Amino acid sequence: MVLKFFLNVSRDEQKKRFLERLDKPQKHWKFAISDVRERGYWSDYMHAYEEAIRATASKRTPWFVVPADNKWFTRLVVAAAIVEAVEELHLSYPRVSPQKLKDLQAIRAELVRER
Repeated sequence: MVLKFFLNVSRDEQKKRFLERLDKPQKHWKFAISDVRERGYWSDYMHAYEEAIRATASKRTPWFVVPADNKWFTRLVVAAAIVEAVEELHLSYPRVSPQKLKDLQAIRAELVRER
């Protein structure tokens, strides 16, 4: 199973996060000067992302395009998609043969008797 997520951060939210990284010394390590230069190509990037998503999405492996301005909401949407996908697998524990059950009961009894 493959799940593909595109976490879509808006231009305004990106700006806010960049300013926070500049204002808080503990976040300076996250800041790259090249990121600010790349903002000049925002519309080009958005067009490229749309093309890539369209070209690589399929019925079997669709993209989940998730608004990512609010981290709590992003995490909720991604977690829900994962839970739903795993539930669709209809997983179950392996069945244990009658002989294996008998062996397990014998081992349990032996462990209980142990001092």
